[in-house]
Amino acid sequence: MSAPQPLVESRTVGGLRIHALQAGGQKLDGGAMFGVVPKPLWERRIPADERNRIPLGMRCILVEHDDGLVLIDCGAGNKENARFLGIYGIENEGANGRTALEDALATLGRAPEDISIVIDSHLHFDHGGGNTYRDEAGVVRPTFPNARYVVQRGELEYASHTNERTAASYLPHNFAPVAEAGLFDLVEGEREIVPGISVLPTPGHVPFHQGILLESKGERAFFLGDLVPTAAHLPLPWIMGYDVEPLVTLETKRRTLARALKEEWLLLFEHDATHAWGRLQHDGKAYALAP
Repeated sequence: MSAPQPLVESRTVGGLRIHALQAGGQKLDGGAMFGVVPKPLWERRIPADERNRIPLGMRCILVEHDDGLVLIDCGAGNKENARFLGIYGIENEGANGRTALEDALATLGRAPEDISIVIDSHLHFDHGGGNTYRDEAGVVRPTFPNARYVVQRGELEYASHTNERTAASYLPHNFAPVAEAGLFDLVEGEREIVPGISVLPTPGHVPFHQGILLESKGERAFFLGDLVPTAAHLPLPWIMGYDVEPLVTLETKRRTLARALKEEWLLLFEHDATHAWGRLQHDGKAYALAP
């Protein structure tokens, strides 16, 4: 595996201990990742390879909570074939047949069976693919058998009824087995999941995308998911071509980043190959990471 980040980075948010777990590396077309932003601008921030792809992470967050271990997003899983992995530049193979996410958990002395809650920002394959796994007999099962899986009710509905634009990202084997096992806890809108961990609707990338807010002892951290996939996407109009509602993304970013700046949130990045987290600054023109 050639993930661009260490398997595990750890810190505290108030009284919460959190761990950024690298579920693998990914390479996607830079033009698709930056939408209408011209290549001479975005390539200054993230240089592309000879195939015009930029390096990305697939970062998940593990929270040590009094109510149990909470995992936010879970990578791509182990179910896709070599052709699929090649198209999307996914490198998530761990040691001894495990995934990179399992290796990261093992580094902390944890296993999938130890997870109590899984929160999916949304159900695209590189965020919710690890919800399930293919066992040695070829059967697809929930990866975290002792966990409740939290997702927006509208997101599960949206993922289950795709069209030509969305079908490539929503693969039923990533979520249907969880639904069949009765492990989903479906929420609508803003909701506190356990004390200090809440989901907030952040639509635009998909209509029912959600971010995750961590609050403890006056400190706050926010998992951005695909609202702001990398630090290079902090300027308001720097929006992915993958977003199905880019103008909604724009207004969601405007609202979310203004609050993040005011309340001094620590921002948690899922796809940034360099920065697991950082704080925000605004120079009067645009948002960026504070030094």
